Amino acid sequence: MDNYTVRPLDTDTWPDFARLVEANNGVWGGCWCMGFHPEGLDRETAGANRAAKQAHVEAGTVHQMLVYDGEDCVGWCQYGPPAELPNILNRKSYDKELVELPDWRIGCIFTGSRHRGRGVARAAVTATLEAIRAAGGGLVEAYPEQVEGRPPQRGGYFHTGPENLFEELGFVRDRQIAKWRWVMRRRV
Repeated sequence: MDNYTVRPLDTDTWPDFARLVEANNGVWGGCWCMGFHPEGLDRETAGANRAAKQAHVEAGTVHQMLVYDGEDCVGWCQYGPPAELPNILNRKSYDKELVELPDWRIGCIFTGSRHRGRGVARAAVTATLEAIRAAGGGLVEAYPEQVEGRPPQRGGYFHTGPENLFEELGFVRDRQIAKWRWVMRRRV
């Protein structure tokens, strides 16, 4: 983890982000990390998702920390306020027991296929928490998947991260919103 550097996604780092996404089949078949944004995921074409993500970058309406191994972007963590990332999975269950909206949401976490299991996600989330702290802090919410007690996931990838990563970074369970998905919170 000490060998990684982290930079925000912006117009200067867009080409690095785009290379990583393209090298990984558009990420989950063409998502381009758009699922949490207000317009959501265009399930018809990856090109529309790419264009929408680039428009967010150019408009400055995206918060995302990119992790680098040398010159190569190898992963990221997306975050933002609820207005910037309104779309979350299991929305009905989420809203059912909602008491207080968070100040920040952590959306997608992605690590390039050749770098998994090497601390990229930890570096990305840690940098995200530092960026949130620098922006004034507040209540941070994440939606990871439970790993412990769960059958092995053949070929599975947790796009919102594993619960144990967030637990190790000081998050606590708030409530369950799906069989294996939790709302976890931490004040920064």
